Amino acid sequence: MEAKNTISERLAKRLKLTRKSKGLSLEAMAKLSGVSRSMLSQIERGESSPTVATLWSLTNALQVDFAGLLDEGKADTKIKEVLRAQRTPTIDSQGEGCRIRILSPADQVGKTEIYEIEFAKGGALVSEAHSQGCIEHVTVLGGKLRVKVAEEDAELQQGDTIRYAADCKHAIYAVGEKAKALLVVHNP
Repeated sequence: MEAKNTISERLAKRLKLTRKSKGLSLEAMAKLSGVSRSMLSQIERGESSPTVATLWSLTNALQVDFAGLLDEGKADTKIKEVLRAQRTPTIDSQGEGCRIRILSPADQVGKTEIYEIEFAKGGALVSEAHSQGCIEHVTVLGGKLRVKVAEEDAELQQGDTIRYAADCKHAIYAVGEKAKALLVVHNP
């Protein structure tokens, strides 16, 4: 629970710092992101945890990624980072029934991003279109998933991998019980 609080606190602090560094008021940020001013204020004070959809809206408005909000900068060493399991940036999406662990370093934002996703029974990760030419790769680590891309869909079992255009609306759904997947987002 302590690591979760640390992540929430860090997210709240970094959102506020990033917003202010871009010279945005709460009102301006609300207009850019579509997230209400009161919700923004609650998130920045650490009184509310954003859903995946809300965090997506905020990061798009700020032009940063999830990992970028949580990165604290690292020294120039040969071992660039050891990220302990309990300290891995994690986004819990209660409404969507999934937990996203951010595995990629912040310097890969907009290039190659790596996420581990755990789906609760009936969980889903629904995404709007990404940038033109963006490709996602999903490998099922456990359970079964259904991936819907535009009007097409495919059902996958443990060990299966799917690659698809992510520059259109797409979604990943748990089929049956819990599921786990590795998601790689590659931007051209």
